[in-house]
Amino acid sequence: MHQNPVSISLSSYGASLVRQRGQESFINLLAAAGVARIELREELFEGAPDAAALGAAIRAANLECLYSSPLELWGADGQPDPRLPAKLALAKALGAVALKVSLGHYSERCEVGALQAMLSPGCPLLLVENDQTEHGGRIEPMLAFWRRVEGWGLPLGMTFDIGNWHWQGESALQAARQLGRWVRYVHCKAVQRQDDGRLAAVPPKAADLLAWQALFDEFAAGLVRAVEFPLVGADLLAVTRAQVHNLARLGEEVSHA
Repeated sequence: MHQNPVSISLSSYGASLVRQRGQESFINLLAAAGVARIELREELFEGAPDAAALGAAIRAANLECLYSSPLELWGADGQPDPRLPAKLALAKALGAVALKVSLGHYSERCEVGALQAMLSPGCPLLLVENDQTEHGGRIEPMLAFWRRVEGWGLPLGMTFDIGNWHWQGESALQAARQLGRWVRYVHCKAVQRQDDGRLAAVPPKAADLLAWQALFDEFAAGLVRAVEFPLVGADLLAVTRAQVHNLARLGEEVSHA
């Protein structure tokens, strides 16, 4: 196992392959690659998972589990999504350390008290991520949310998605400087503009890894960082191991002796 823990978002292996094989089929691959955490993706399940069996298989491989849902935390009505308690319950049944959702339509009129009522004692940590949308992918609303909930003592943390800031033209470095103290999990992906003009996640190059090092200087040491870019190749184990090695080194102190 590496000094800095690495997670794999199973979407990295491609939606069609993961749906075809089933998310449980990747557990042993991740364990062999030196991964610390598996990020299960709600949108890649075909029907409801057998939470007890899947959770037991993950624990048997000595992996942590995180459950990712495309749910937006805040609706346009200023209320938290009413499905949140059910998502938290499923995450808990899986043995997940956290549930990951996106920010949604946060504004000053959002009812933090209503969110507090949904976060029962013993529930998994709720990780709130910057996504690619105008309402949930900019620094301003994310910063306003964390300043608002600070001091409430809620089981919350931020998922900082490095690549997603590009969709709204935001600076990842500025975001890290302003939001770093709330970050508990980091999604890593480089971003490239395709021939059709759309942005797409791609594996990092050396220059990307160097730039990401500056971001990790703004975060607490030892945070779990996740691969969320394509892992493709004839030897998926070798491909995964190489990228795990690269991400595990981010945030390490460099010796000048």
